[in-house]
Amino acid sequence: MLERISRREEFDLFIAWIAISLAFTIIFISPGGLLTPAMRIPPLAALIFFGVSLVTVGIGFILHEVAHKFLAMKYGFWAEFRKDNVMLLIAVVLAALVGFVFAAPGATVIYPNSADGRGLSREENGKISAAGPLVNLLLCIPFALILYLAVSADSPNSILTIIGTVGLQVNAMVAAFNMLPVSVLDGKKILAWNVGVFAVMIVAAFGILIGSFSFLP
Repeated sequence: MLERISRREEFDLFIAWIAISLAFTIIFISPGGLLTPAMRIPPLAALIFFGVSLVTVGIGFILHEVAHKFLAMKYGFWAEFRKDNVMLLIAVVLAALVGFVFAAPGATVIYPNSADGRGLSREENGKISAAGPLVNLLLCIPFALILYLAVSADSPNSILTIIGTVGLQVNAMVAAFNMLPVSVLDGKKILAWNVGVFAVMIVAAFGILIGSFSFLP
């Protein structure tokens, strides 16, 4: 299946992955933005946080978009991720100035079926949309396990604790954001397809997100 990712799509995914990871790195090392004078860390620590972001944010972002793509292809459509340079720039600038990440790096574009020219049905659109945030919710499980094992080993400040915490929180955040039933976000299309599925997914996403910030170290 991976051979069905075009060179252009690989490039777009790579640029978006780096930009979003950079934005999250900024808020990890300086929650108030880079202009906050009190937040100064060594370059090595910044690189470590960037590496953590590449693993946690990168995995969540790429698998989210690839899930949309491959399910659309299963239904007989061609789909490719396209980065949005303006939104990527906004994500990094907002992180640097105010310590906030608006992660909308682009979208997976689904083209009509080449055989008969048909478009997506409401059910197909809903299921394809659900695939992305569902992947993020599932990724919360291994990151929560990593966090649990690290804390159980009495290593609250270890790199595994950081990876587990960031991976859990970021994937819950991505799922929750995309489940909002507004604009072009996944939640709106899922709600139009199946109210029950939408309710379960949005409660799970926001439940995990709130719990991660409320109860995790």
